[in-house]
Amino acid sequence: MAQKAIREYDAKSILAKHWDKYFPNFNYPYQTVLVKNGDELREAAKTHAWLNEKPLVAKPDMLFGKRGKNGLVLFKDAKPGDVSLEKAASWIDDKSSSKQEVYFSFDGDTPTGEPSVDMLTHFVVEPFTPHTQEEEYYISATCVGDDDMLYMSAEGGMEVEEGWEEKVTEVAFKITDTEEQIASKIKANIPADVAEKDKEAFADFAIGFFKAYRELNFAYLEINPFVLQGNNVELLDMVAKLDDTAGFMMVDEWGDVEYPTSFGMEEKSPEVLAVEEADAKTGASLKLTLLKPEARIWTMVAGGGASVVYADTIADMAGIDDLANYGEYSGGPTTGETKFYAETLFDLMTREADPSGRGKVLIIGGAIANFTDVAKTFTGIIQAFEEYQDKLKAVDTKIYVRRGGPNYEKGLKDIKEAADRMGLYIEVYGPETHVTDIVRMALEGGK
Repeated sequence: MAQKAIREYDAKSILAKHWDKYFPNFNYPYQTVLVKNGDELREAAKTHAWLNEKPLVAKPDMLFGKRGKNGLVLFKDAKPGDVSLEKAASWIDDKSSSKQEVYFSFDGDTPTGEPSVDMLTHFVVEPFTPHTQEEEYYISATCVGDDDMLYMSAEGGMEVEEGWEEKVTEVAFKITDTEEQIASKIKANIPADVAEKDKEAFADFAIGFFKAYRELNFAYLEINPFVLQGNNVELLDMVAKLDDTAGFMMVDEWGDVEYPTSFGMEEKSPEVLAVEEADAKTGASLKLTLLKPEARIWTMVAGGGASVVYADTIADMAGIDDLANYGEYSGGPTTGETKFYAETLFDLMTREADPSGRGKVLIIGGAIANFTDVAKTFTGIIQAFEEYQDKLKAVDTKIYVRRGGPNYEKGLKDIKEAADRMGLYIEVYGPETHVTDIVRMALEGGK
């Protein structure tokens, strides 16, 4: 399962879109906006009347937690209606105007470790929900090994992680468990300290929550806390990750969801974003991470496991500084998808020559495919060679291929003949050669 974190705003939007299906017995107002600055919030108020009418809560929405402990949540204090639209807009402008320090770990209220420093660029704004501490609850779900796990607690908020074993009830579910079995397990494991008046509602909400987690293909889903007031529910804070291998079939269910870069992390390049977009539209797997674009060794590896093996071998033999990228193409991509992925790599690797004068190395590797048609994917790579042959030669690229699987003999023959015809340096090997031997050959030949 490939996990991609999404904004709190998008997580709430997905649940709200399907609310009546999973939580028919509960009311959720879903009043939330995502803005980048105060002017955007003021503009949103023209179409969202509640922004002018209710006390507000504002906080960054950039994939980090402990916002309260970092002093990055603006909410109502002792004065009713204290956080007005204008106060929230001004606060957002202040916090987004300069880099902020964010700590990810705390000892009580004392930050530990080094902070990340970055700009705050996205904020979620919602109405303030009056409630008592006793009305706050915790719930989350994720996959652990072969089981799905549900975590429930009568204590919500920032301190639930402290004393987790005492505060949180954990329930495991097999993939084969029926809806009746799931409901029965949840009802039997409601935390004992949930208020008696809320027990039935808590169980009902937890059953719908777990069903939504599974059917909407969340990889991780947490609400901490949610407020339960009779049949009224408010989702105060959410953390979510989607199983992006299901993205191609969840377009309607998820909507136009964004996969942002986490606070403190370098922004993704347009090429990486393009591969992510292509990956979301296919049942195959297309992954690309740029490590050091100016480095000399590039990989185009079929298979997630193989990509790890090749990266580790290159790092061990040549050093991590020589490895330009990490990624995979697998799961039976089409010829067109493979061509797009290869062209993206070739464009990146041919933008500048290797400063050491040794030339570039391209390793097209993989283990023995189970069902991916090697000849079909190699046709896509050959088509990319046609487009980039001059640029590949200009940076003195040496190509090393090792592959096995359905139609591998034809694939190897075709790519060898095509590269030779274009005047590209290439060495081609089949499954008789150890999976990582071409790394050694490439490093020796590229010197």
